[in-house]
Amino acid sequence: MRSTRPDTGQRILIVEDEPALLRALRIDLSARGYAVATAATGRDALGQASQEPPDAVLLDLGLPDTDGIEVIRALRAWSSVPIIVLSGRTTAQDKIGALDAGADDYVLKPFAMDELLARLRAALRRGEPARPAAVIIGRCQIDLAASTVTRLGDGAGPDGAGLDGAGLDGGGAVHLTRTEWRLLEILLQAPGQLIPSARLLTEVWGTGSERNSHYLRFHMARLRRKLEDDPPRPRHLLTEPGMGYRYQP
Repeated sequence: MRSTRPDTGQRILIVEDEPALLRALRIDLSARGYAVATAATGRDALGQASQEPPDAVLLDLGLPDTDGIEVIRALRAWSSVPIIVLSGRTTAQDKIGALDAGADDYVLKPFAMDELLARLRAALRRGEPARPAAVIIGRCQIDLAASTVTRLGDGAGPDGAGLDGAGLDGGGAVHLTRTEWRLLEILLQAPGQLIPSARLLTEVWGTGSERNSHYLRFHMARLRRKLEDDPPRPRHLLTEPGMGYRYQP
């Protein structure tokens, strides 16, 4: 089942083959502002996680097509997403097996929703990437906490021309639009890593925009004009043709 993502909120992937529990979890989490995606099989879960990476996974171990332990191992091969196991298996060996495979927490069924939500919030906090206080791109200092960009030095471009047309305000401040900020934040959170175009489009413009690659080309070109010293030959905001974009420190 595809998710409907609100403007804000973290995305939770629920992997559960019991329809009543799946529905209850989806309703509860959606009511609390989370964007919810659901899967009833391990295959579907892995497919969704690769296409639109979640912020956390709630995972049943007893899936119809595979054991949940295998799903954990498959996710851990490429992702550090927080995984909370929801299971009726009560033995110590079951818990140890799930945790050793890479799960972050293990919640026994039946469980109280308030307890699960508290564990989910804790897992999401642990899973949040560390964000540097400030990043330098070219001669621009980007303060992520304050959401400000300041051009250092004399405020002139590499050819000596002023940068008013590229978003330079008085006092060396560089104005970024909301869309430009969101793109930049996603890239800066994963320095050196390739971010697929489909993920950027979904994160910024929502589900269903994966084919609108011209959105990315337009806004990335604007970001380079505002931040890079030599926009036609960028050093930090890089394009990987046919794949996506990368922030190179």
